Amino acid sequence: MQPTIYAVGFGPGDVLHMTTQAVSVLETVDVIVGYTTYIQLLQEQFPDKQFRSTPMRQEIDRCKLAVSIALEGKTVALVSSGDSGIYGMTGILLEVIAAEQADVEVIAVPGVTAASAAAAILGAPLMHDFAVISLSDLLTPWEKIEKRLRAAAAADFVICLYNPSSKKRSDYLKRACQIIFEEAGQELVCGVVKSAGREGECAEVMYLSELEEYPADMFTTVFIGNSETRIIDGRMVTPRGYQNI
Repeated sequence: MQPTIYAVGFGPGDVLHMTTQAVSVLETVDVIVGYTTYIQLLQEQFPDKQFRSTPMRQEIDRCKLAVSIALEGKTVALVSSGDSGIYGMTGILLEVIAAEQADVEVIAVPGVTAASAAAAILGAPLMHDFAVISLSDLLTPWEKIEKRLRAAAAADFVICLYNPSSKKRSDYLKRACQIIFEEAGQELVCGVVKSAGREGECAEVMYLSELEEYPADMFTTVFIGNSETRIIDGRMVTPRGYQNI
């Protein structure tokens, strides 16, 4: 039987936000491998499982660890928060397996990503075309991030920002807001959600000029509306256009 690794997206963290498939896989595999913080979240919900972890920025080592365990004959879940195929581990796992020419099957298990989890809390900001952009320049140069921000704003996309700020990137959200204002040419409705689906969850709707100074962190998901986005009863809503038909 071919060794198998499940690339599992487990959502925001709480079991209520996990898909039935994700829970089923995590209950049946032999070993769960993941980033240290994610393993701490899952240990409470799956206390009888074997866990292996690596710190941040050791994604390749994490994949190699999962492959080595699978080749020992054990079934493995390599976990990502949110969706495993959206800023998750599925892609790099497939790359590592190809590079090592390992005879391992990968089964991707989708999950609730931060964009959809946070959008549900704010209202309906993603009802029309949108772009998801990470402000982290760890793997993508800022020049390319800025180009993507300008293109999305000029095309009047709703923009969802991941990784909006950190200690080393404390002004990146402000810079992004300024770029978007330059391209959109108007004040826009925005929303933020911290720790979506986790302890300490909080959300706020505001305008682009207020967002510039918002104390975002790596657990914050940011939404910048398009020219049609509005505030309805305190909720952030981007009309799809149904009322114009």
